[in-house]
Amino acid sequence: MLKTVVTLFRGKAYEAEERFADRHALAILDQQMRDAALAVERAKKALALASAQDKAEERKLDATRAQIAEIETRAVAALKAGREDLARKAAENIADLESDATAAEKARALFSVEIKSLERHLRDQSARLAELERGRRIARAAEAVRVARRGRLEEAPCGQSTLSEAEATLARLRERQAEACAAEVALDDLDARDKARDLNAALADAGFGPPVKPRAADVLARLKEKAGAA
Repeated sequence: MLKTVVTLFRGKAYEAEERFADRHALAILDQQMRDAALAVERAKKALALASAQDKAEERKLDATRAQIAEIETRAVAALKAGREDLARKAAENIADLESDATAAEKARALFSVEIKSLERHLRDQSARLAELERGRRIARAAEAVRVARRGRLEEAPCGQSTLSEAEATLARLRERQAEACAAEVALDDLDARDKARDLNAALADAGFGPPVKPRAADVLARLKEKAGAA
């Protein structure tokens, strides 16, 4: 039972971790790419340092070879002059310099291998970083589209409206505006009718045209006619 509970707990923790990673995938990707960019910068610095050291060894080797050539020339001249003692000292100096030259050559060989390896690594890392940057831009665009479509596929986060909800709100607003506009038109029409009716009544009272509505005098006259006929 305990093993089952532990397994369940681990499963829930894994699901929570996956959900968290999914929710913050872009932020995680951004930080990972910043870390990768720093690693590439460190590789560049390492390559620059190795190249500088290789150049220093090259200069040292050239200087040592030049020094060896000069001492050899002088030692040969000493031998020709019968100064073997000086030539022996020159030979000892040349032997030490040749040891230095050999060490410098070995160092340059090692630097050459290291530099080539760093260059390959840097090219590979730079290409992968550039590809990641392109992928990140595409992912950001796709995420923006996904968020815009969220209302159709999944519920929006608490407090965040969707496009569908905004469209529904706009539709209700336009409906209320249309109703208000129709009411205004109707009121204007009623006002125009009332004004026309008042004008016609005034004209009828002045004797121009038939009465607009029954008048008490006309009704009384009609009643008197009926009474006289009876």
